[in-house]
Amino acid sequence: MTSTTAIKSLEPGARHDPSAPLLSIDELPPYAVFNPDGTSPILLLCEHASNRMPRALGDMGLPLHERQRHIAWDIGAMALAQHLSLSLDAPLFFTNYSRLVIDCNRPLPAPSMIPEISETTEIPANRNLSDEERQQRIDTLFTPFAEAVSRRLDRLEGEGKRPFVVGIHSFTPVYFGKPRPWQAGILYRDAVDFAGSLIRELASESQLTIGDNEPYNIHPDEDYTVPVHADARGLPGVLVEVRHDLIDTDAGVTAWGERLTRCLKASVGEAP
Repeated sequence: MTSTTAIKSLEPGARHDPSAPLLSIDELPPYAVFNPDGTSPILLLCEHASNRMPRALGDMGLPLHERQRHIAWDIGAMALAQHLSLSLDAPLFFTNYSRLVIDCNRPLPAPSMIPEISETTEIPANRNLSDEERQQRIDTLFTPFAEAVSRRLDRLEGEGKRPFVVGIHSFTPVYFGKPRPWQAGILYRDAVDFAGSLIRELASESQLTIGDNEPYNIHPDEDYTVPVHADARGLPGVLVEVRHDLIDTDAGVTAWGERLTRCLKASVGEAP
């Protein structure tokens, strides 16, 4: 959801002083949990849920149309994740700030964690960050979310449960001028059986082209959720990617929410 708070324009060369808090006391926390007591074996994550920016960073030097583009968030992903949270009765952990501020699905060394360029768009507020500015974003936004997810997984495993970690994402129909043929894709690394079942279930739907590690694939140098929260724990984990023009309306979210609910239930062995 786009923030309704007035956003100040970032003057050229202006920087946030990292000795001051990145988030004011009246701003949203770095993450939130929807349906925290859900009983599904699936744990949902939405790392690119919002295009909101901390007030201290203003508009990050970007015009409104850039802040509303896919570079700032995964369009439709949060609405789809909420639908799934309710239909599956699954807890959903989601971020409250734009991936342009910091990407919570990137490992700390990855340059794309705080991108200076996203696709072909320069991000002025991310250029030449000091170590202190970078660390403040990590401490304020990345670490609280990552640790909250880890605590939940620790608790579930401590109770003898084996959760399925499922990140909900969306992708653009065209990337660097090249059309993408998939309506959705399943990204995975170690969870071959879970991912394979989910791909087969989705592909059984009429006239769908489902990507197998497309339009991206999982790599520990570029991804955090699957390698850390799933694979490193020996848990089944995937990212679900849906083309964003298919989930940018209520009708689209409902259709894909119902489809993914059926397919996820079948893939984790629940009755449809």
